[in-house]
Amino acid sequence: MTVNDVSATRAADVLLADGTTVHLRPIRPDDAARIVALHSRFSERTRYLRYFSAYPRIPQRDLDRFVNVDHHDREAFVVEHSGELIAVGRFDRLGQGSHQAEVAFVVEDAHQGRGIGSVLIEHLAAAASTEGITEFEADVLPVNQAMLRVFMAAGFHIEREFADGVVHLWFPIKATPDSLRVQQAREQRAEARSIARLLNPKVVAVYGARARGTGVGAAILAHLKGAGFAGDLIPVHPSAPTVAGLPAFPSLGGTAGADLAVIAVPAESVPDVVADCAAAGVHGLVIVSAGFAESGPAGADAQAALLRAVRDHGMRLVGPNCLGVANTDPGVRLNATLAPLLPRAGRVGFFSQSAALGTALLAEADRRGLGLSTFISAGNRADVSGNDALQYWREDPHTDAVLLYLETFGNPRKFARIARELARRKPVAAVASPVRPPALDAVTVGPDARGVAALFASSGVIRVDTVAELFDVGLLIAGRPLPTGDRVAVVTNAAALGVLTVAKAPAAGLRIADGYPRDLGPAVNDVDFVRAVHAALDDDAVDAVVAAYAPALAEEDQLGVAELLRVSTAGAPRPLAVVMPADPSFTVAPAYSDDDPAALPMFPAIEEAVRALGRVARYAAWRRSPVGTLPDLPDVDTARGLDVAARLAGAGAGDRGQADELLAAYGVPVVPSQWASGGRVVEVATLVGLPVALKVATKPWRHRIDLGAVRLNLTTPAAVAEAYQELERLFGRGVEVVVQTMVAPGVACVVEVVDDPSFGPVVGFGLGGEAADLLGDRAWRPVPLTDRDAAALVRAPRAAPLLTGYRGADPVDLDALADLLLRVGRLVDEQPLLSSLTLNPVLARPSGLAVLHASAEFAPHQPRPDSGPRRL
Repeated sequence: MTVNDVSATRAADVLLADGTTVHLRPIRPDDAARIVALHSRFSERTRYLRYFSAYPRIPQRDLDRFVNVDHHDREAFVVEHSGELIAVGRFDRLGQGSHQAEVAFVVEDAHQGRGIGSVLIEHLAAAASTEGITEFEADVLPVNQAMLRVFMAAGFHIEREFADGVVHLWFPIKATPDSLRVQQAREQRAEARSIARLLNPKVVAVYGARARGTGVGAAILAHLKGAGFAGDLIPVHPSAPTVAGLPAFPSLGGTAGADLAVIAVPAESVPDVVADCAAAGVHGLVIVSAGFAESGPAGADAQAALLRAVRDHGMRLVGPNCLGVANTDPGVRLNATLAPLLPRAGRVGFFSQSAALGTALLAEADRRGLGLSTFISAGNRADVSGNDALQYWREDPHTDAVLLYLETFGNPRKFARIARELARRKPVAAVASPVRPPALDAVTVGPDARGVAALFASSGVIRVDTVAELFDVGLLIAGRPLPTGDRVAVVTNAAALGVLTVAKAPAAGLRIADGYPRDLGPAVNDVDFVRAVHAALDDDAVDAVVAAYAPALAEEDQLGVAELLRVSTAGAPRPLAVVMPADPSFTVAPAYSDDDPAALPMFPAIEEAVRALGRVARYAAWRRSPVGTLPDLPDVDTARGLDVAARLAGAGAGDRGQADELLAAYGVPVVPSQWASGGRVVEVATLVGLPVALKVATKPWRHRIDLGAVRLNLTTPAAVAEAYQELERLFGRGVEVVVQTMVAPGVACVVEVVDDPSFGPVVGFGLGGEAADLLGDRAWRPVPLTDRDAAALVRAPRAAPLLTGYRGADPVDLDALADLLLRVGRLVDEQPLLSSLTLNPVLARPSGLAVLHASAEFAPHQPRPDSGPRRL
C-alpha cells in the first residue's frame, strides 16, 4: 500500500464528544515542526504521563523516528484542528511478524476530556487489524487515571497487571459486540450534540442581509425576527451601521461571536464568510447560497473546498443550497429558513433534503394541522444529513415521531442501523427515494420497488410513496397511540363508506373487527355519531377505528363533527382516522388548536385512511416483535474464509466452483460437481457416481430446464452419452456441461447477495424459475441478519406458500433455509472482497436442503460505509 493509499483509506473527519469536528490522518515527515510545537504546548504533567520522564524537548533522532513510519509495522495518526496538531497516537509492532503491538497516544492539555483518546484507539485498532496485528499492549502510570479510563471504556476485553510501578494492559483488538456498542453510542452522542448546537443557538449571525431589506438574506433575518427568536441576532454587513433596525457589524470579529451563522451571500463570497465565522468560533453554519455541487463540476469542487474549510475549524454545515433550520421550542423560536412563518409547534421532527420542496412541505404540514418540534432542510447535504438528524431526534425529549423526505442516500447502511434503533422508540416515516443507489437496481423490479420497501421495513421505517402519504402517516403517529393489532372498527353514517372500507382493508393488511362496520344511517346527529366513535375506541376487540362521516346535505357543516372528535378523542386508547369526503379545497385547519397541538387525522377518502392505518399497523407489529439476535453458528471458520476469498480474488475467480470452498468455510456444503465436455463426460459421470444430472454450463442456458439444458437421473453410461449427444445437437458441438450427482428432489429456491459501495451488502431470497425472475419475486434484507430477519425472509416472497404445503405438498424445512440465510449473511458481512454471490438452485426439502450451484464475484477491497471506526 502506497503512502497515498494509506492517507486515502485511513484519514477521516471525526466528531468529538462535544460535537466539534476534527481531522485524523496518518502522520507525515513534514509534520515534524508541528509535532515539536505540539510538544511545547504540553504541560509538564502531560509529558511525564506520556513519556514517564520530564522529556522537555524532542531530540532530533526521536523526532525523525516519530514522523517517519512505514504504515505497516509502525503507524501514527495525528489529529488536526484549526490548522494545529492537537493529538498524536501510534502503534509499534513488537518484533518482526508479531501479532502484538504497543499502543500509545497523547492529547494536548486544552483538548483533553473531549473523547480524542477513544477516537485514536478505534482508528489505530482498525489500521493494525489490516496489518495482521491482533493484540495491543500499553504501559500506563497508575496516576494516569484518565488514560486508564479511556482504555477500560473502549469496549475491549482488557487484561491488566501491576508491576514495577506501571500498569501493563493488553487486549485483543478485533471488534466485539461490546466495542461496537460503545463506539456507536459515542457516535450517537457526538452527532446529536453537534445538531443540538445548530438547533438551539443563543446568538445567530446573518450574512447577506441587505440594508434596504431586499434579497434572501434580508428575508431570513425578517423570518428570524418575526418568529420571535429568543436569542440575539447579529446582521453582518460590510458597511451599513444598521440592518432591519439591528446594529450591524462588518465582521463577527468585532462582536462576542455567535453560535450559528446563516449565510446568504453569492457562492464566490462564501469562503471569506466561512473564514470570518471560523475566526469568531462559530459552531455551525446554515448556507442557503446556491452555486455549488448542484451547478456542475466546478461547483462540486467549490463545495468540497468549502467542506474542508468548515471541518478544519471544527464547525458543522447545513447545506449549501438549503432551505434552513427551525426549532419551535418556546424557549428558542428559531426560524432560520426561507419559509416566512415558523411551523406550528408540535412533537414531530421533519427532515427534507429538498430546498425547493421545503417551503411547500412546511405549508402542507400547517394545512394538515401537523405540529413540528424541529425542521432541517439539508440541501446539497455536504455535511449534515438525515442520519445526523435521526441521531439527534433519538434522544430529543421534544420529538415523538419523525418524517423524512430523502432524495438520495449518503450512507444508507448507517441509515438502516440508526433508523432501526430510533424506530424501536419513536415512529419514523419516509418518502422512498426516487433516486436509488446502484445496488438497488438489482434488488428492485417493477413499479412497486419491493426491494426498497423491504429494506425500509427491515429498519422499522414506515415507507410511503408520496408526500401526501407522508402526511397521512404523520397525522396518525403524531401524538396518537399505535394500534395493538390489525382489527379495525368502522363507524359511519353512510353504508357505502362502510362497504368501501371492508373492501380496501385486506390489501392494507387489516381486517374488520367483529360487529363492524356500524352504519348509523344518514339521520344520525353529531353527538350520537361521536358517542358511537367513542364506543368503538373503548372496545377491547378493536385495535383502530375509522370514523367515516358524509353529510346528508352538501351545505352541512362537517367541521362541527371534526371539532367534537378532535377535542373528545385526544386521549383515546386507540388510533382514530376520520374520513370526510370533500372537494380539494377542503381544509382541516379548524380541527387544530394552538392550545392543543394534537391534530386530528383527517382524510378525504377511505382509501387514503385505510392505506395509512395499514402502514402504521405493520410498523406497530414490527415494534412489538422481538429485536432478534445474531446467533452463534457452528462450523464457521472466518479466518479460513478470509484466506480463501483473498486467494480467489487474486486469481480472478470465475464460475467453476470457486465459491464452494468459501461457502464450506461457513458450514454451507455444495453438492460436488465437475465440468466436462466431449468424450470426458461419460468418464466424469462414472467417477462422480451414477445416477447423475447434466447441465449446460454456459450462460444463459444454465438452469434452463424449460429449454432442455438440463438432463436428470441418468442412471447408466449409455444414458449419459445419449443425453450429452442431445445437448450437443441443441447447444453446439463440444458444449461444456456440469456433471453432478443426483440428489433428492425439492422446491427450487435462489439466494443472492449484492454488495453496493454505498448501501453495503443485502441478502435476497426467492423461489427459482423464470416466472419468479420475471416478476422480481425476491425479498431482501441488509446484513447483518438476525435470527428473526432470516425467519421472516424465507416467508416474505409472494410465492412462499409453495414452501409451506401449498395444495397438499409436504412443507419444506424452513429452519434449514433460515440457517442457510444466516450463514450467507455472516459470510458476506465478514468478507469485504466479495461483491456478489448466487446460490441457484437450492433445493428445499421436508428435511434439510441441498445447494446445487454457487457462483461468486470478487472486487478490490473498499471500506464499507458504516464499518470500521467512527468517521463523518
